[in-house]
Amino acid sequence: MKKILFFQFLFFASAVGQLTPLQKCNYTKITSHDELSQFLEVADHNSDLVTKEVIAESVEGRKLYAVYLSKDGFGKDETKLKILIFAQQHGNEHSGKEGALLLINEMLRSENQYLLDKIDLAIVPQMNPDGSEKNQRRNGNAMDLNRNHLILTEPETAGLHKLFNKYLFDVTLDVHEYFPYGETWKIYGYRTDNEVEIGTVTNINISQNITELSREYLNFIIDYLKDKEISCFEYLPGGPPEVNYIRRSTFDINDGRQSLGIQNSFSFIQEGKNGIDSLDNIKRRSETQMAGMMGLLVYSYRHKDEIKNLIADQREKLVKGEISPNISIQLDHFSDGSKLELPLLSYYSDSDTIITVADYRPVVKSLYDVERPIGYLVPKVLNEVIDWAGKHSLVYYDFKNSNEYKIEQYHIIRIDSMDFEGDIVVNPITELKEITNQLSENDYIFIPANQLKNNMIVIALEPKSELGLVTYRNYANLLKEGENYSILRVVKNLK
Repeated sequence: MKKILFFQFLFFASAVGQLTPLQKCNYTKITSHDELSQFLEVADHNSDLVTKEVIAESVEGRKLYAVYLSKDGFGKDETKLKILIFAQQHGNEHSGKEGALLLINEMLRSENQYLLDKIDLAIVPQMNPDGSEKNQRRNGNAMDLNRNHLILTEPETAGLHKLFNKYLFDVTLDVHEYFPYGETWKIYGYRTDNEVEIGTVTNINISQNITELSREYLNFIIDYLKDKEISCFEYLPGGPPEVNYIRRSTFDINDGRQSLGIQNSFSFIQEGKNGIDSLDNIKRRSETQMAGMMGLLVYSYRHKDEIKNLIADQREKLVKGEISPNISIQLDHFSDGSKLELPLLSYYSDSDTIITVADYRPVVKSLYDVERPIGYLVPKVLNEVIDWAGKHSLVYYDFKNSNEYKIEQYHIIRIDSMDFEGDIVVNPITELKEITNQLSENDYIFIPANQLKNNMIVIALEPKSELGLVTYRNYANLLKEGENYSILRVVKNLK
C-alpha cells in the first residue's frame, strides 16, 4: 500500500512540477526529515540531472543526504568545477535547509541548467536532522557540529569530510543563520539587519591568492544580491560597537568553512538573518538564502578557469611542500587603522543607519610560528590520534629510521592559558630538544606533512597550537606538566 501511495505521489509531482515541502504547506510548517527525504526521492526519480546518496547517519539514525547535480555524471569531467554546498549544521537554523531545497528546484529550471556546463554541484541540505527535529542547535550528542570539524567525533561531520575527501571540491559554502536580536544589541539601540552575510577564509596559513580572490567574491555577491533587492554585507562577529570590538569571523579550522579552506579550497560561510522564531518570515529567509547560494554558482561559472587553475596550483604547492617554511599556530585579530562603516537598524526609529566603528580589527596576524616539519611520529599506543588520522584520510605509514632525519621532542615545562576569541585555551610553555637515541620502528607511525592537509596536520599536532588537538577534552591527556609530549617532530638533518 505504501509503495502504491508513493508512486501516486511521484506521478503527481512529475505531472505538476514538484514544490518543496515548505511551499506545499504555504510556509506554515518547517520541513521534517521525512518530508525532506521524500522530496529528494522524487527529485532523483524525476530528473536525469539529479542523483541522491546517503553519506552518513546521524546519532539518532536519520540519514544525511548528498544531492548531486550534473550533466555528465558527477566528478567524471575533470575540467568542471566541483562545488559543495551544505546547510543546517545547527538544527535551529532552518532557512539554509529550506533554501537548499529551493536551489535544487531552481537548478532544474531550463534557464539555469547552463550552469551545469561548467559546474558539478553537490548539496547536503541538512547536516543536523536530529537537531532540526527538536529545533535545537546541537546534534543528538549535544555537540555543536560547527565546532567539530577538526576532531570529527560526530558521524555527521565525519560523513561530510568523507564526501569532501572523495571529490576534493574546489568551492564550498557552509550555510547558517545569525541571530541579530540579542539583549546587548537592544541595549545599544541598534542591530544588524542584513538578509545575507558572507564570511571569507581568515586563517593566514591559507593561500594568500585564494584569500584575495575570496575578497573579490565578497564584492560580487553584495552587488549581485543588491540587484535582487536583497541586503548583503560581510559577516562580522563581535560588538556592539563601543562595547566590544568587531572582527572578521574566526580563523579556527574546526568549523565548516575553515576546515575546508585550510586545504586551499575556495571556501565561504553564508549567514542568513534568522527570525524571532523558526517560522517568522520563513518564506523570505529561505528565498534569500537560495539567492545567495545561486550567486556563488553564477560567480563560479563566470570565473571557472580562474578558480580551477588557482585551486589546483595552490593545492599542488601544499602537497609538494612548496609553501612557507613556517606556519602560524597562535593568531589574533588586529586593527589596521581603518574604521568600519557598519549598516545597522535603529531600534528607536526602525530605520536603517550607518554607525562608524572605531575598534574594528579586520587583520589576522601571527602570535607564534613554528618551523614546518617533514612530519610527525605518533606512538602506536595513542589509538585516539591514529583514529583521528584515519577519519581525516591522512596518509601515514610505519616509521623507518634514517640518517636524513632529525627527531625532536617537546618537554612540557608548565601549562599556562591564553585568550582565544573570548575562550580560554591551554598555552603550554615548552622546550624543544633533539632525540639522539635511535627509536624503535615498531612503536610509531609516521604522518608526513607533504599532503593536501599539510597545514591542518601541523596546526593539529603542535602542542602550543591554540587550534590544535590539545585544546579538546578528548586529547587533554597529551599535555602533562613536567613530562614529554608524546608526538615527535621529524625535521631534516642538516649535519
